[in-house]
Amino acid sequence: MNLDFLDLTPGALRALPAIILGFIAAAAITLVATPIVRAYARRFGMVDRPEARRVNTRAIARGGGIAILLGFVIVSAALLVANSVIGLHFVARPQIIHRPQTFALLGGAVLAVGVGLLDDWFQLRARWQFIGQFLLAAVAVGLGVAVTSLNDPLAAKGTLPLSGIVAAVATLIWIVGMINSMNFIDGLDGLSSGIALIAAVTLGIISLTADPVEPYVAMFCFALAGALAGFLRWNFHPASIFAGTSGIMLMGYVLAVLSILGSAKIAVAALVLGVPIIDTFWIIVRRTASGRSPFAADRGHIHHRLLDFGLSHRSTVLVIYAICLILAVMSLVLSGSGQLYAFMGLAMLFGLVLLLIERLSDRSVPTAAGADGDTAGADGEATGADGDAATDLPLPTSVDGPH
Repeated sequence: MNLDFLDLTPGALRALPAIILGFIAAAAITLVATPIVRAYARRFGMVDRPEARRVNTRAIARGGGIAILLGFVIVSAALLVANSVIGLHFVARPQIIHRPQTFALLGGAVLAVGVGLLDDWFQLRARWQFIGQFLLAAVAVGLGVAVTSLNDPLAAKGTLPLSGIVAAVATLIWIVGMINSMNFIDGLDGLSSGIALIAAVTLGIISLTADPVEPYVAMFCFALAGALAGFLRWNFHPASIFAGTSGIMLMGYVLAVLSILGSAKIAVAALVLGVPIIDTFWIIVRRTASGRSPFAADRGHIHHRLLDFGLSHRSTVLVIYAICLILAVMSLVLSGSGQLYAFMGLAMLFGLVLLLIERLSDRSVPTAAGADGDTAGADGEATGADGDAATDLPLPTSVDGPH
């Protein structure tokens, strides 16, 4: 992989001005749209209200996914029109990506926000959230989005080809899993949106520098990154608006589809998003091993443990950002089976660190109930999309809470 921007291919260099402009435009649109969305969310009562399990002392608007969607879709559509209809031709569409798949990306993003808004507004039970997630993933599969290969260090060519029903099932699992992983990690202001921003930029860089170069995919990656950057201005601690289930659904879905369509593929995306994915895995393992439902809310997530360990809200978020940035660099440097081995090693190390932090924090902090309201969805963004919401009980507020 070539990491030197001075040596970008002619195709990538030709697309770079449009990609940079797209990033800036998406950030500007979301930056302006977010306060408007916030005002309407408050007017219609779509808010997270203070309660014992939260740190927010006032009602915080939800539904920020709408603002992210506006920046991402408007800019992506404008770039497509300028490229193909107006005829600027600054980027070529890869042969493996056809119009139905592009529609699956953008149309699916709209659908994801629509499904998420139902939960933001009506606080759906977990079963309905999961049904919505699988329907969303099924739409992507029906439009031709498919995981066609997986990294396999034991295979001669390093990949395991997938096709037919196996590819469809793998795609469904990847998209739904990505949505829930983003949701599980969404317990502090700006945490999920910041992680998604790092992931989108990394996937975009890989699409510009990998072989084959795919500036078409990079264009969407940086449009999403710009939208997230504009939203993070309002979502970072102390947040004035939460992304809500609509934002979580959007981030998880778009990142999952981009990783399938682009050069990054599953192994790279898994490494870049290693923190939410592995955190989700170990949480499910720990809960199941203790005889509880994998979706029973508690305070076992990495961000909860860091808070119990004594870090502040903002410091905890910044530490996790730093970990994600390190993983992003690893994804750029490593290739093939190296990414898979790195992910497996990270999973084991992550489990050991979680265990250590848990032991140390349990000694120093009494098991008080959700003192850290963040655990109860201070970022509100978990708003029930979070797998923990699968307690399947009617919940009056978001459930990102004590995972």
